[in-house]
Amino acid sequence: MPIFVSVLNSSNSTDKIMEAKMQEPEFMETKSTEAIKSELNNQTGTITKIQPPAESQEQWLKYGEQVSGFLGTLPEYLGTFFNKYKQPLIVLGTIVGAIVAVKVVLAILDALNDIPLVAPTFELIGIGYSSWFIYRYLLKASTRQELTSEITTLKSQVVGRDA
Repeated sequence: MPIFVSVLNSSNSTDKIMEAKMQEPEFMETKSTEAIKSELNNQTGTITKIQPPAESQEQWLKYGEQVSGFLGTLPEYLGTFFNKYKQPLIVLGTIVGAIVAVKVVLAILDALNDIPLVAPTFELIGIGYSSWFIYRYLLKASTRQELTSEITTLKSQVVGRDA
C-alpha cells in the first residue's frame, strides 16, 4: 500500500487520484503453452489438446520442394544456356580476361618502375631497339619492302585470308 502525506485536508477524490498515481503497475504472469495444456487437461471433464499450427510446416515443406526442384533442374538450365550462348560467352570471357591481363601487366610494370635504376634501364633498352628497328627496316627502300611483305604475311595469317 502506498504511503503519502496529505498537507491539507482535501476531499477523498484527490486522495484517490494521488493514490492511483503512486501505485505500482501490476504485472501479469504469462504461461507457456505446456502450462496451458496441463491446466486445461487437469480440469474435470475436459480433455483439450492444443495443436501446433500445421500451416507453417506445410508452407516450409512447399518452399523446400520448390527449392529442391529448382536446384535439381539447375544443371540442365545452365547446360542449355551455355549451349545456346556459347560464342558470346566465350567472346565476353576473352574480353574480360584481356582486360585483367592488361591490368596485371600494368601493375607489374608500375611496381618495377619504382625500383631504382630499372626505369632508366628500360628507357635505354627502348632507345636501343628503336635505333636497331630504324636501321634494319626503314633506312633503305628494299628493307621497307621486306617489312611490308612481312606485315602482309602476318595479317593474312591472323585474319585467315589474303588481304
